[in-house]
Amino acid sequence: MSDEQVCAVILAGGSGSRLWPLSRQHLPKQFLSLEGDESLLQTTINRLGSVIEAGDVLIVTQEAHAKGEAYHALLPYQTLFEPVARNTAPAIALAAAFLTREGADPIMVVLPADHIIRDEALFREHLKVAIEAAKSGKLITFGIQPAHPDTGFGYIKAHRGSPLEKRGTGGICDTDEIYPVERFTEKPDLSTAKHFLKEGGYYWNSGMFVWRASAILAEIQQHLPAVFQVIQTILAENRAGGTFQQAVEKHFAAMPSISIDYGVLEKSSRVSLIPCDIGWNDVGSWQAVHEIGAKDNNGNVILGNVIALDCRNNLIRAEKRLVAAIGVEDICVIETVDAVLISRNDQTQRVREVVDALQERGSSEHLFHARINRPWGSYTVLEEEQDSFKIKRIEVAPGARLSLQSHRQRSEHWVVVSGTATVTNGDEVITVQKNQSTYIPIGAKHRLENRGSEPLHIVEIQVGEYLGEDDIQRYEDNYGR
Repeated sequence: MSDEQVCAVILAGGSGSRLWPLSRQHLPKQFLSLEGDESLLQTTINRLGSVIEAGDVLIVTQEAHAKGEAYHALLPYQTLFEPVARNTAPAIALAAAFLTREGADPIMVVLPADHIIRDEALFREHLKVAIEAAKSGKLITFGIQPAHPDTGFGYIKAHRGSPLEKRGTGGICDTDEIYPVERFTEKPDLSTAKHFLKEGGYYWNSGMFVWRASAILAEIQQHLPAVFQVIQTILAENRAGGTFQQAVEKHFAAMPSISIDYGVLEKSSRVSLIPCDIGWNDVGSWQAVHEIGAKDNNGNVILGNVIALDCRNNLIRAEKRLVAAIGVEDICVIETVDAVLISRNDQTQRVREVVDALQERGSSEHLFHARINRPWGSYTVLEEEQDSFKIKRIEVAPGARLSLQSHRQRSEHWVVVSGTATVTNGDEVITVQKNQSTYIPIGAKHRLENRGSEPLHIVEIQVGEYLGEDDIQRYEDNYGR
């Protein structure tokens, strides 16, 4: 990797709680599609186009995502796993250390995984300008031209005198002005936001940055020495012979939890801003999803099996069941298999309060979807009686197999409903075909495989005094769990 190398660092570790119930902690919004077939993560990578190739993409995410429901989404890319969540400054420091560990010093394009940008061509033109500016040591941030006084965003004040630079791109954007940053402001109240727009020179903080890896590490060393020290420990262990990820597993939790804005950028004198008007949206609430969605003649955004009669300005999304609405206005209805959200559009920022309430109750609807993806396929809990029985629908992809495992507190009955199963049960390996079944006793080492070319579907009946997913002892696993 040369110093002229440009790498995209995609931050994909968030929990996405503001888009519950579609987004869950174990499969948050960045791995889901809000429109079309592509996830927000894949859309973020694709919009880089030819500016940054897929081989130069580094994703920083939670280890649980990488070995769980997001396994296949992350598989094509370089990935760093955070053992625990520590906000953006440690994540960015970790990525910078990884990219420079062998002496290289690339330009880093840091992007959240879950934003929408409508004018992708213009974004790429701005990106090219930012990359050139970063080569001289500047820390570049993209400021979004505010469309209205919004209390949900941080603001950046640019010094709107003569710009530091004015560059012709020769593309869609004839010139890009780069301004020094005067200050950052956390999410303001409404009166302050109105004042910012009236005064001018204020921009929404997009959370998108471009800088040389050594430049941000130098700023982290100066302003966040505790973070820098952990990074040095990780690098030292890596050089001594351990893998980078192994060192991360040991030491990352010692990092303080702090954002890059608060920890570094608000204190740095090297930050500059490129104003952007690129159709940006951070998709931070269901109201934002309504704003960017394709609307019918009455201002409704309708997704899924929905009947809307005499309805105006609603977001109604049905994942499983029919949703019928009559005569309602300015509301949000999100239906999933196991939960339904109903809210006024202007109250959807409070969805996080629902997630907090679920956590306090000890519920699981904020953690998992009813259908849970695994590297080998998926399972759906059909019915459950706590401390008694659980019935699952399991799908195993062609050529995939579950881990060789055992359970201390439950037995299992497997009934094949389509496809052909290869079953390891103790010392025996058998073939179980459609409309056949087998029994796995407590403590038996067992494995389920699909050696065929079609998906395998089984019904699993668990019986025992404890039926939690953590009652698994693995002996062999294809997916590093």
